[in-house]
Amino acid sequence: MRLLVAVIGAAHGLKGEVKLDVRTDVPEERFVPGTEIETEPAAAGPLRILSVRSHRGGTYAKFEQISDRTAAESLRGVQLVIESDETAQEEDAWYEHELLGLEALDPQGRKLGTVSGLQPMPAQDLLLVTEPGGRVVQVPFVKEIVTEVDPEGRRAVIDAPCGLFSQDGPQIGGDAAEKA
Repeated sequence: MRLLVAVIGAAHGLKGEVKLDVRTDVPEERFVPGTEIETEPAAAGPLRILSVRSHRGGTYAKFEQISDRTAAESLRGVQLVIESDETAQEEDAWYEHELLGLEALDPQGRKLGTVSGLQPMPAQDLLLVTEPGGRVVQVPFVKEIVTEVDPEGRRAVIDAPCGLFSQDGPQIGGDAAEKA
């Protein structure tokens, strides 16, 4: 199975270095100098990593095939992917493809919506839940809120703060505020 580990961002400097939007919990294992990494689209790679560094909270990489800013800019948006057998997955960790389509339920079993994505963020990931009306809710993917994930049972239990989902009633700045 091919797994997304990073998306190439903007060029950094003039010598072909790029910023990476890291999508893996173990970047020190995935981005090792000398490693060749596949790309999506495949025509952009594979790319061989020359160097990786962290700077002000960002991750930057230089690839053997990219020597200037113009070539680096042409890679913006290219995905870096790896082959994985999923057997080394840690407990309470899920890949996005395992979450897509799960029924999102509150602790009482009422349907909140359907899991439609996972958005990586610096502090914690956000679980994207599409409500029956089509509104997408961003749920902090932390154990205190997403209390249970059961891929085999095709459900995720979400103990959301009041007001996060539409079924909780009007929200501040919503319909009630417009009528005032």
